[in-house]
Amino acid sequence: MNKQGNTYTFLYSVILVVVVAALLSIVSLSLQPRQNENRQNEKRQNILSAIHVSSTAANSADLFDKYIKEQFIINAKGEKVSGKAFDVNIEQQYKKPLAERELPVFVAEVDGATKYILPIYGAGLWGPIWGYISLDDNKDTVFGTFFDHQGETPGLGAEIVTPHFNEQFRNKQIFSGNKLVGIQVIKGGNATGPSEVDAISGGTITSKGVENMIKNYLTYYEPFLKQR
Repeated sequence: MNKQGNTYTFLYSVILVVVVAALLSIVSLSLQPRQNENRQNEKRQNILSAIHVSSTAANSADLFDKYIKEQFIINAKGEKVSGKAFDVNIEQQYKKPLAERELPVFVAEVDGATKYILPIYGAGLWGPIWGYISLDDNKDTVFGTFFDHQGETPGLGAEIVTPHFNEQFRNKQIFSGNKLVGIQVIKGGNATGPSEVDAISGGTITSKGVENMIKNYLTYYEPFLKQR
């Protein structure tokens, strides 16, 4: 075959593309178990953060088994449905109508007290935000929170991940009497009420995104939260 001809060049290019694609596919498949394990470890660490338990990728599985005593899925009516809470993809569920969503619940035991951990998901200024909120056994008092984001502004909206912002939520009340009020994020350092925290300075839109995310998801869980 004429190595200077168009046919040779075309065949060489096709074979090269096929070989490279095959190698990339093999590498991707070989890395998939490690990637899945990393995602699971990160999810465990995030859930544990909502109950003030620090963990690493190396010990997250052991600590998760130590503190999480039960996990289950409920529907919008607060009824248990089949499935494992840890396997639920919240981002995918967020896109479904409420009546079709699976709502995970993790039940933890911390210092002999029961805590309920609920995942939350919403929109910030530049992209999605998400996290977990834990409640005391009265299903009213916030025990802890964990927030994360995809692309909020460093030094502004991205501050939702900081301990300073998260610590404000502890001991706040999500109900006023029998009415679900969530947690209001107040601009200007004026948060004084039992269901209020201060917004991030310069990150008002992201702060409001956190407020809306919490309120929306607590509303989805409201039938469960009112079960006694």
